[in-house]
Amino acid sequence: MKIINFMGQRKLALALSTILLVIAIASLATRQLNWGLDFTGGTLVEVNYSQSANLGEIRGLLNSSDYAGAIVVSFGSDRDVMIRLPQGHADTEGTALVRLLEDNFDGVVELRRIEFVGPQVGEELREQGGLAMLMALGMVMLYIGFRFQFKFAVGAVAALIHDVLITLGFFSLIGLEFDLTVLAALLAVIGYSLNDTIVVSDRIRENFRKLRKADSIEVINISLSETLGRTMVTSLTTLLVLVCLALFGGEMINGFANALLVGVVVGTYSSIYVAANVLVLMGVSKEDLMLPVKEGAEQEDLMP
Repeated sequence: MKIINFMGQRKLALALSTILLVIAIASLATRQLNWGLDFTGGTLVEVNYSQSANLGEIRGLLNSSDYAGAIVVSFGSDRDVMIRLPQGHADTEGTALVRLLEDNFDGVVELRRIEFVGPQVGEELREQGGLAMLMALGMVMLYIGFRFQFKFAVGAVAALIHDVLITLGFFSLIGLEFDLTVLAALLAVIGYSLNDTIVVSDRIRENFRKLRKADSIEVINISLSETLGRTMVTSLTTLLVLVCLALFGGEMINGFANALLVGVVVGTYSSIYVAANVLVLMGVSKEDLMLPVKEGAEQEDLMP
């Protein structure tokens, strides 16, 4: 098997990750996120048209009728329409909105659901979502530290923070709406990236104990080369599904699919170049992974 010198490019990868993180953090600090209705509060109205609905005409009608900023998307079929009114509209305006749609449509407009999310609920969701993400990262560090070694835990958490920040930065730069489905995708990215990092870490630990004369960089290169095929096959099959969801899944799960697309690509890169790079920077060695020897075990081995 050909051994690829991954760590030979570790300084270039470190520079690339640093640039991406700086851009992501700067965008989050200046532009922030385009919070969705789940977090900001507002009114959600679902209606069903008796014929195909023209989303462009509906958006124009709402913008010219004191509903500026309303988000109009289709879901399920071209006759099912979801309208999201931003914060500032009372829940009673949902009924008035449906009457407005009926007056400007030749067929029948049937109201399916009206849901009002207050700003206090949105604030609580932001706090709980952030706490859920921090708790996930903390549990990951504890698990990796217990399963492998502290240096591996630091590398895994650094890779996860790297993935989350870059994904959030992408949504901030592009201006895509950040709602609960995107938050769920971020938690899924943490799980996906962690799974790949654990596979790589397990192979590194195994090779450190097996290749006694190899140095740390050589062992890491061998381990990454051995797991590269599995990593690429898993990532490519996942990306195929996510591309289909992004293209044909409709507006409802578009944010979810986009977040996972970015997260899977960045997570695959980080499991190779971030987690392993941190191990090199922290000076991991075979002594860190040697199995403890019980007292008297050496004397027992020498006995006939």
